[in-house]
Amino acid sequence: MNVVVTGASGLIGTALVDHLRSGGHRVVRLVRDPQQRGEDAKYWNPATGDIDEDAFDGIDAVVNLAGAGIGDRRWSTRRKRELRQSRVDATELLVEAMGAATTPPAVLVAGSAVGYYGDRGDEELDEQSTPGTGYLATLTIDWEAATHRAQESGIRVALARTGLVVADNAPFLTRMLPLFKLGLGGRLGRGGQWWPWIALDDEVRALAFLLESEVSGPVNLCAPNPVTNRDFTRELATVLRRPAALAVPRIGPRLLLGRELADELLFSSTRAHPGVLAEAGFEFRHPDLPPVLTQAVA
Repeated sequence: MNVVVTGASGLIGTALVDHLRSGGHRVVRLVRDPQQRGEDAKYWNPATGDIDEDAFDGIDAVVNLAGAGIGDRRWSTRRKRELRQSRVDATELLVEAMGAATTPPAVLVAGSAVGYYGDRGDEELDEQSTPGTGYLATLTIDWEAATHRAQESGIRVALARTGLVVADNAPFLTRMLPLFKLGLGGRLGRGGQWWPWIALDDEVRALAFLLESEVSGPVNLCAPNPVTNRDFTRELATVLRRPAALAVPRIGPRLLLGRELADELLFSSTRAHPGVLAEAGFEFRHPDLPPVLTQAVA
């Protein structure tokens, strides 16, 4: 299979490219540096709307993982514009270019997020659940809507609603580790908010599964055993053999990150389950958090 991958230099994209190539697939990366152009790298720039005309020549499928980091910096008006441009505008450009190809790719696995569901407390959520409210939910709804033209043109579209990806170099985990290693880590607030997570290995295998299966529509990419923030922080402390008795009051992250970002990213509760993957026969190698954390921080 010939596959175009955007966001190929990120945490998930790097692992996915390696996985696909090791399986005998040809991968073409879409890159933003024109100097990197080559046989297996094509240029695009969502900010300017530019993309190589031959980017999809002979391509069977596309995996779109492009998107600026949600929690990398405060959500200023400018940052929100960047987040939208890197997701919604980028997807629209991708879909338009796919449709303009002489033979359009048959499959689009489009990046999305469990942020679609918003803050839902203890409600159990599957792919049929309604969308939530708030900035992240609205952004994700628009992100997914940007694929509609591909669906209307007959391209099979799977919307990969990803949770927290756990790996040794996962940004959220590398930010947590210094405090936890000092014994100063702990739950956020009361810690009852649900954190849907997935091991990087399962994330990559699930994306590859979606490329070759007949699944379409929204798909929750998260482990079958979600945990609360309290559980996550306790397990992390246990793996590190450190205490985790402290609780971080909401005001601290709000001061550091801004109220909106802290509330939606850290204190929002999303109890998502991978119903579609389970029904389609996908088997998780890493359904439980403790061994995944052990491997990630070893």
